[in-house]
Parts: sequence; structure tokens; C-alpha cells
Amino acid sequence: MEIIYDETMLKKYAVEAIHVSPEYPMLIDRFLEDAVETEVDAVSDGENVFVASVMQHIELAGIHSGDSACVIPPVSIAQKHIDTIDKYTTAIAKDLQVNGVMNVQYAICDDKVYIIEANPRASRTVPIVSKITGVGLARIATGLMLGKKLSDFDMSKCTNTFYGVKEAVFPFNMFPEVDPLLGPEMRATGEVMGIADSYALAFYKAQEAAGSKLPVSGNVLISVSKRERAKLLPVAREISELGFKIYATEGTAAFLAENDIASETAKKLHEGRPNIGDMIKNKDLNLIINTPIGREGKFDDSYIRMLAIQNKVPYVTTLAAAEATIAGIKAVKSENIVPKPLQQYHA
Repeated sequence: MEIIYDETMLKKYAVEAIHVSPEYPMLIDRFLEDAVETEVDAVSDGENVFVASVMQHIELAGIHSGDSACVIPPVSIAQKHIDTIDKYTTAIAKDLQVNGVMNVQYAICDDKVYIIEANPRASRTVPIVSKITGVGLARIATGLMLGKKLSDFDMSKCTNTFYGVKEAVFPFNMFPEVDPLLGPEMRATGEVMGIADSYALAFYKAQEAAGSKLPVSGNVLISVSKRERAKLLPVAREISELGFKIYATEGTAAFLAENDIASETAKKLHEGRPNIGDMIKNKDLNLIINTPIGREGKFDDSYIRMLAIQNKVPYVTTLAAAEATIAGIKAVKSENIVPKPLQQYHA
């Protein structure tokens, strides 16, 4: 799968697709730009439906649901959209006559809810949802498949006073020559979870659990594609206000200077020494924000991300994740992380 932005990318992808599977047609969908993706896990007895929770993906639609971090409860979805998602999920489960558990994925774009896909089976998010909501979905779904009804179970809806963040775990440290750029093809091999009284702190804990402890000081490299720079400003301002020193590639540095954000220009690999590669190897960078267009990106961008993996430097490849990252860093600088058992959150 590939997200196509122009005719040149379409031609390149078409040639690759024909070589891989000449006997199958190439399927084309319209991509919803800047859409917020959500998903739900629900259980049904064929007549009644219980929607356990709506999960909001932190990365925008276009990143595979298995690779995207997600938060429960949602942090920025309007109640009318949550009501629509509940309504659509109930209708789908009844129409498919689901007996057991079901997962449905949605995209919210231009104030409208779109159905991406419905899967009448258990999803990898079931254990996460069960822990955060306190509803044992696997146990209930098994009972429903054996002939019980929803009325046989206590199905009171959870009203959380805390947040849970699921983060994907990737095998990139085992494959240092592989570009860790995320896209519509799933690359994760597991999940972890962070729980806290605030969304930002839960995100920070999830990153640490996934093996990517976020820095609270130091230097940040920013290299953002031209089409995404307008969304960069609030993130860059927050980084500067938190006391980090910003390094940026030439185009991004010029954009930041135009908007009165101080940064120091970092050289790309072909622009001389010392360059970004030297900075990563010398441990001069504590966080990297790099968002190229397309799966491959340019050689410099790919090399930056692979070097980050090899040298264990936290990296972010989407601006949505960058926003959550900065919120997490800000939270941990102002709050103490006090470990609590799951039972205490549900007490």
C-alpha cells in the first residue's frame, strides 16, 4: 500500500505493483487528508450491542492502526461524533449478526464520520481496552459465543478519571538498515500501555515502556517536509519554551526564522561536515522530528532515521506524534510519576 501525492509517485507505484502481482488489479481509494482515525471494540449477542470504548489514534489516518498510538478516552473528538460512532457500530453489529466481539475503524474528516472497515473478530486492542475500562471483553465475548446474552453480564459503561495510551513496539533495532518510517503497511510487532491521570503523562509513560524514553532537556533536530511546515509552528514554539536548543535543516530553519523561532542550521549529509550524521553519532541530539513525504523519502531523511535507531535517539515521523511527544515532556517536567497498580485506578 502507498499514499500517492502526485502523478510521478503514481507511475512509480504502478510499475512496482505490476511487477509484484501482474495478475491482480491495482485498487485506488481517495485518501482523506488530515483525518482523525478512531476505532472501537464492541461485543454483541446478535440483538444487543455494547460499545466498550472509543479509542482515538494519535497519528492521523494513513498510519496503519496497528502502528499508531491511541488514547482512551478520546481527547479531542466531539461528543456528536462519539454518538455517531456508537450508532454506526450498533447498526453494523446487528446487520452482521455478530455473536462475540467486533472491531470497527473510523475516520473523522471535515466534521463527518467515515467507516473504514469492520472486523467481526477480536482485535489486538481488546486487552488494552479491557484493562482501561475494567470490562473483561474476552470473557464476555466467549460467553456470548456459547449462547449467553448481554443481559447476563454487568455491562455498566466505564467513566474513566484517568487516561490510557497504547503504543506500538517496533523491531527496527533488530534491523538497523530498515527505514523506520510509518505508513499504511503494519510494521509493529507488539504493544505496550501507559496509564496516568493526564493524557500527556500517560503518553510519556507509554513511550518509556516502548523503549523510547523522551528527553527533558538537550537538543532537538527538526526536519519537516514543506507541505507540513504550517502545522510545525506550535510544536516548535513549545520546544523552544521548554528550553531545548533547536537544530533544523536549511528549509525548515529558514521557515522557523521567518516566524521568529531561533534555530541553528544543521547540514545534511551532502552539505559538508559536521553534518546531521556526525551529530547523531556524537550524541549531540536528544530528539529527532523528521516528517518526509511518501514511504521512502530522500536519502538524507532515510539515513537520519536509520542512524537514530542505531544510536538509540528518540525519533518522531509525524507531526501529530510530535505534538503528543512535546505534551508528554512538558507534563513530566511538571509532575511526578508515581507508580500505581491498575486496581487502584479502578478503585
